[in-house]
Amino acid sequence: MLQVAYQQTLANSAICAGIGVHSGERVRLSLKPLSENSGIVFNRTDVASGQGVIAAKGDLVFDTQLGTKLKNEHGVTLSTVEHLLSAVYGLGIDNMLIEVDGPEIPIMDGSSELFADLILQTGIKSQSALKKSLRILQPVHVKDGVKSASLLPVKDDGFHLDATIDFKNELIGRQRVEFELTPKTFQNDIAFARTFGMTHELEYLRSMGLGRGASMENAIAVEDNKVLNPEGLRSEDEFVRHKVLDAIGDLALIGLPVIGRYVAEQPGHSINNQLVRALLSDPSKWVLESHSHVEAPIDETMLSAAQ
Repeated sequence: MLQVAYQQTLANSAICAGIGVHSGERVRLSLKPLSENSGIVFNRTDVASGQGVIAAKGDLVFDTQLGTKLKNEHGVTLSTVEHLLSAVYGLGIDNMLIEVDGPEIPIMDGSSELFADLILQTGIKSQSALKKSLRILQPVHVKDGVKSASLLPVKDDGFHLDATIDFKNELIGRQRVEFELTPKTFQNDIAFARTFGMTHELEYLRSMGLGRGASMENAIAVEDNKVLNPEGLRSEDEFVRHKVLDAIGDLALIGLPVIGRYVAEQPGHSINNQLVRALLSDPSKWVLESHSHVEAPIDETMLSAAQ
């Protein structure tokens, strides 16, 4: 994979709105350019000024039940960040401010596709600072019961994902996919995959005050061995593709693009965050790299980050 040499941000600001899958509340989202070396930063505009800033960092994850939830030093939280972060990481955005006027990122259609489309329509701008990457030098493994996840070294300069799921439900069963992540691969093969759930689980969630915004407009509903959504699946293996989508969003909390291979059995938000924390806690497992032997950046807006 040919790495983008220079950091990238949005060319302009963009706005969208939707509902939170758990809160059921309508949320307004603003995506804005951010200066070099700033990273991805959230800001909840509905709380006291200065207290709503939450960096997209793995050590700020405090809850991984039914999504990835961040909390800053002021106790301000933000839920369901993974689908948006997946689009940001998948399209190669390094610096962005994400303003949100509620406690949860909107679920949109349950995938990353609408977020990715919004970013591409707004435009991606190359910046002057060199892109930095985190190269895996030694394997990092975590295991939690039947779940496991690893980051492994690679000989090339790419980021590879290999994920397997195994459900008792016959419709889903055992599925596996492998990808090398590029903006084009993300757009074509991953972004469209929606979140999914069993109908009996939704009833339980609602009894707990969760899943208030969930519907067949933003999730695949599975009952027994059938998909209830009238349009059906977007691909036969949409379930495992969504797990890869989630993993990309969770691994975005490393804070830098990864050069390595992610391998997971039964992945989920908890095991992914365990992997992020294990990686960052052991600097002997990785090294930072920057692209120093490149031509000067092109000062133009790219309508697509596809390589």
